[in-house]
Amino acid sequence: MKDLSNYRKSYEKSELLESAIPEDPINLFNRWFHEVEEFGGNEEVNAMTVATIGLDGFPKSRVVLLKKFNEEGFIFYTNYNSEKGKAIMNNPNVCLSFFWHSMERQVIIKGIAQKTAEIISDNYFASRPDGSKLGAIVSNQSEVIPSREYLEENLKQLEANFEGMVIPRPEHWGGFLVSPLEVEFWQGRPNRLHDRIRYSAQSDFSWKIDRLSP
Repeated sequence: MKDLSNYRKSYEKSELLESAIPEDPINLFNRWFHEVEEFGGNEEVNAMTVATIGLDGFPKSRVVLLKKFNEEGFIFYTNYNSEKGKAIMNNPNVCLSFFWHSMERQVIIKGIAQKTAEIISDNYFASRPDGSKLGAIVSNQSEVIPSREYLEENLKQLEANFEGMVIPRPEHWGGFLVSPLEVEFWQGRPNRLHDRIRYSAQSDFSWKIDRLSP
């Protein structure tokens, strides 16, 4: 067994104080997102972990890419027939998390997922490179396949079938919008006394702001 007990880092880059935050968590998320874009180096700022409760009752997390966010929530795209898609359709309670190590920041979002309108999925699919479009069609995501060659041969066949044609979005592929119920912002601080600010949605559409013990 490898002993990791000596792995330590002191977090000292920033702070998160109530006097400097907006009333709406989306505004703070937008601020942090653009700060990581500007100062985070080569970090893939829109990479996030999506956690779902699977059909087997176990939680499962995986990294996907955030493609849009606004006051309504956070949008990502996937195969609806995938393990992830089936889990969400069975239980729409999900968790999104971002860890921006370059800025010593984390954001955890608890929310409810629902399919985006078809026009939103159509427009995003149309913006993708043809290779990504064909990949969405050829991959029966999460299903067992015999080999890598099986995928590549199917892709070659699709490339021939759609040569010079507009590639339509398959019905089983599209977006999920996660509407947030809670958003927690975590800023690393020295001595493990990290800043944790939680926004909780209220019935009047306002947000309750609490500081959590690290």
